[in-house]
Amino acid sequence: MVSQPCPFLMQNFPSVLGLSLCALCLSTGSIFAQKQKTTLTTFTYKKIGNLEIKLDAHRLADKKVRPLAVWIHGGALINGGRSGIGPGRQLVQAGFVVVSIDYRLAPETKLPEIISDIEDAFKWIHKHGREKFQADTSKIAVLGGSAGGHLTFTTGFRVKPPPTVLVAYWGYGDLIGPWLSQPSPHKRHQSRTLTPAEMKAVENGPPVANSYDRKGNGGAYYQTCRKLGIWPEKVSGFSETDAKKFAPYVAAKNVSPKYPPTLMIHGTKDTDVPHEQSLIMTREFKKHGVPHRLISVKGGEHGLGGGKPEDIRAANSAVLP
Repeated sequence: MVSQPCPFLMQNFPSVLGLSLCALCLSTGSIFAQKQKTTLTTFTYKKIGNLEIKLDAHRLADKKVRPLAVWIHGGALINGGRSGIGPGRQLVQAGFVVVSIDYRLAPETKLPEIISDIEDAFKWIHKHGREKFQADTSKIAVLGGSAGGHLTFTTGFRVKPPPTVLVAYWGYGDLIGPWLSQPSPHKRHQSRTLTPAEMKAVENGPPVANSYDRKGNGGAYYQTCRKLGIWPEKVSGFSETDAKKFAPYVAAKNVSPKYPPTLMIHGTKDTDVPHEQSLIMTREFKKHGVPHRLISVKGGEHGLGGGKPEDIRAANSAVLP
């Protein structure tokens, strides 16, 4: 059973977020009492050759400077794109500017370059966010699910200055453990298998920063990687036995006392990203004295499906009321 916690973003944004949400509640009666008009603006934050890497800024249709949340999509670093913004629509209605970012995807692009895109996105946001979409860039909440949860963890030690607070939904802090580097026993990873030639065709394709632009089958590529236990090597270009090369990108190896406060939400029966991944991060946060909270949804699969509806609602309400 999940208890009703104090909303994490309000708790960790006391000087900006709390005041903004309080004012919004007073003006509307409730932050969700009525749906307010919003805007979406797309920007190119980076260009590699002919590839434009973009982000979307969602906000209420006014010019007020508002607190900022960055959403990082999931998809195993192989699939997905910025159009899926998770809890972003609720966050916008709650008074945030929500920025959803694309980044180059594996296997066409490897892990170090993917992380460089994340770093560059935040550099661009810090430089242009106030001017372009009236966001207060002095404090940034970062949220993401699955691989986006992994990248959310990653911003805590790779992005400078670090974000103010992190929310990782069913994320992972390890990149080379048995759950990824050994064949998966789970049915969800068994339905599609590419031939070696089909795998090569995806790998040799042009770089993409959104899987909608890929000609190959990224979903089947991921399933094949998990079925065979080759995801770490295919995503990174490193041998999965070379832990030193992975180390700069492994969140569980890079937690320090300076790491941002972090909320984790994870189902206990997740067969795509094991619940143990959030427990690993919890141990590191405890070791280094980092404020954190793990909300475990009993029986929840990847995305929390299968958990009790009241537990899922309580987990979601931990982020905002």
